[in-house]
Amino acid sequence: MAGSLIKIDEEIVTSAVASVTLTGIDSTYDVYVVQVINVATDTDAQGLRFRFTVSGSPDTSSNYDRAYKNLRADSAFSNINYTNQAELDLGNIGTATQEIANATQYLFNFNNASEYSFCTVEASNRNNSGHLRGFQGGGVLTVAQATNGVNYFMQSGNIASGTFKLYGLKK
Repeated sequence: MAGSLIKIDEEIVTSAVASVTLTGIDSTYDVYVVQVINVATDTDAQGLRFRFTVSGSPDTSSNYDRAYKNLRADSAFSNINYTNQAELDLGNIGTATQEIANATQYLFNFNNASEYSFCTVEASNRNNSGHLRGFQGGGVLTVAQATNGVNYFMQSGNIASGTFKLYGLKK
């Protein structure tokens, strides 16, 4: 698949920022892929959150639904599901060394104004307790509208560092 990915946008965070937005989704590709790499926070015990963008601005409505399988190294696996939320998330992280988040997201229907935009998520992080966790699942914005990107932010505080990459998946 590596030869099928065309880089569209990339943001590398080296000093604290409130959010990162990747845009450039249009009708060129049916499926887009985001890589979230080694994201750290400047505030302990906070969740890495994301929203879809409409014309470059995050959709902050309470129309996000998600369902994940929570894969935990410190206890039993569990299911996570929410409806009518203001954002989706990629798990909690802390400020200690190696407490970071990583994820791969596949984005679907983003440029189709007649359909819901949705994503699948494969994420891993070392949380604020130092435990390894993974998430497998997906999320949807339950509004039929065209979306053109993804906005990432911390539940509280800032993104201290990390790399965010948006690719188009060649048809």
